[in-house]
Amino acid sequence: MTAYILRRLLLMIPTLFGIMLINFIIVQAAPGGPVEQMIAQLQGMDTGVGARTGSGPSAEISPTGGGGSSSSQYRGAQGLDPDLIERIEVMYGFDKPAYERFWQMLVNYASFDFGDSFFKDRTVTELIWEKMPVSISLGLWSTLLIYLISIPMGIKKAVSHGSRFDIWTSSVIIIGYAIPAFLFAMMLVVLFSGGSYLDWFPLRGLTSPNFDELSAWGKVTDYLWHITLPVLAMSISGFATITILTKNSFLEEIGKQYVLTAKAKGLAPNQVLYGHVFRNAMLIIIAGLPATLVGIFLTGSLLIEVIFSLDGLGLLGFESALNRDYPVVFGTLFIFTLIGLLLKLISDITYVLVDPRIDFESREG
Repeated sequence: MTAYILRRLLLMIPTLFGIMLINFIIVQAAPGGPVEQMIAQLQGMDTGVGARTGSGPSAEISPTGGGGSSSSQYRGAQGLDPDLIERIEVMYGFDKPAYERFWQMLVNYASFDFGDSFFKDRTVTELIWEKMPVSISLGLWSTLLIYLISIPMGIKKAVSHGSRFDIWTSSVIIIGYAIPAFLFAMMLVVLFSGGSYLDWFPLRGLTSPNFDELSAWGKVTDYLWHITLPVLAMSISGFATITILTKNSFLEEIGKQYVLTAKAKGLAPNQVLYGHVFRNAMLIIIAGLPATLVGIFLTGSLLIEVIFSLDGLGLLGFESALNRDYPVVFGTLFIFTLIGLLLKLISDITYVLVDPRIDFESREG
């Protein structure tokens, strides 16, 4: 198993390289890069979120200068001094060829140096670290809630297949799956957050303004009070997938010969279910855990963060993509990809813990 883990860790290097290279090429080909963003700001044009913040290196660049005509490749650069355009290129590192910028980025990322944001006077690491608690809270609590409810429900549905409980729960989770997360979030706001009916939960932030003044237990309850509605909104669509997957996996195992043999030996139903079926049926559920966690943690939180005014990684990535803030875009991409690969490896290790008969080394050989 140790050799397998080492091989998987080594394979992460070319995987990361390929993903970063493909995205670097795509981003470089997209119009409206950071140089054009800065030119637009100097021309007095509103270019997006970052252009309205008033922060970043724009304060260091003035459109005053020679005033000569420019034949620059950048859109909107006509009429600006060519020396000014060169200064902007140097500031953002675009005076170097693309391959050299990509190689320097890889060298820096190897030491987890993600550089500084183009449009915010902060390092990428500081920005990610600042937004991480929100995304971790949403991702971990949503995943935990989905699995704690879906797995027992899926097992119950498999055991009572075709019963009234099975039919009604299937109807409920299919309806929940059909409701988009952002629409369900808005419904929760209207119903429980002072929209038109009840005012039970806060609408903004992860904690209250007086959070630091609360007792330890007060901080826990305040945190849970704020996170309840966002977590419910993010979890609604995940219940159906995991519940149906669990049910089908257990149904398939229950119908196999070894289960009939165990029952013929006089074992109690729970002994058969949890002593024999559970270990085999849970393998496919464990395999889906990394994808579920990564999906919720990395891609499922943007609209939820906007609706509940939560400043997390989803909103940071969206703003960075709009503003072509390349250091933030690639820094978050690198971290997210690395987390996803590590979670996949952890999933394979968990396979062996659940069923020691699995041997990845012999399978690869």
